[in-house]
Amino acid sequence: GGSRGTLRKPRSTGRTCKLHTERTQPWNMMIKHRQIQRRGRRSHMSVSYTDPQVSMDLLRAVLQPSFNDDIMAVFKKYHKFLEKAAENVKENVGQEVPTDQLIKETCRSVLEHVSDIITVTSSLLIHIYICVCVCVCARRVKPRSEPIRREGPKWDPSRLSENSTFVLGSRANKALGMGGTRGRIYIKHADLFKYAADAKDKQWLAERHHMRATGGKMAYLLIEQDIQDLSSSDEYRECPELKMDELKPFSVPDWMVEKMQRAMEAQRDA
Repeated sequence: GGSRGTLRKPRSTGRTCKLHTERTQPWNMMIKHRQIQRRGRRSHMSVSYTDPQVSMDLLRAVLQPSFNDDIMAVFKKYHKFLEKAAENVKENVGQEVPTDQLIKETCRSVLEHVSDIITVTSSLLIHIYICVCVCVCARRVKPRSEPIRREGPKWDPSRLSENSTFVLGSRANKALGMGGTRGRIYIKHADLFKYAADAKDKQWLAERHHMRATGGKMAYLLIEQDIQDLSSSDEYRECPELKMDELKPFSVPDWMVEKMQRAMEAQRDA
């Protein structure tokens, strides 16, 4: 009758297992693969994997069958060429040449020479992993840098009207080439005005197919003009990942505009 993943310790052993966790690191916040809980009067106990190598190896174990299938598909694609080449070598050198062994050694050599590509890919994965860690830390740790500047014409609530157009934050993230890291736009451009849609707003947006029904998930709206200004700046103008057609801008009713104006004023004065 316990919850999923719950293990009960046999009563025959009266030993108590003490677990020592490492000092908190960014990956500690992200990775918690399993929990062990004990019911009753005894205190709860949890086990978390804090070693990033262990965490990545768990992912590797899950993906390994798919990797194997894809690699075998590649080798099957080129096997006929290797087979013909091995037979040609056998005809030229002599009957004692083991063609199967030649093919195996060639395949092994191919995998070894892919190491350079794997190194680049691994670096990319590590970069993405660090970006995700930064996102998590940014949500939990107050920044010690200079305060965010929320002033000037862009933070004037009167700029918002029934003629204003808005975009989903997730679409703006993709449009500026940051689709690989969810929410990166909010960290990189913290001075942008973003409006957190409430339940009524999200219902209105979903009914008009501007977004999917997200349930309890957060949904942010950004001003389209702010994103257009960013796209034409030196930072993004030559960016090959720029996809401004992802924005899909839309207008909102007056009652939502009024809420946005109040939110902008509150954020500006905070």
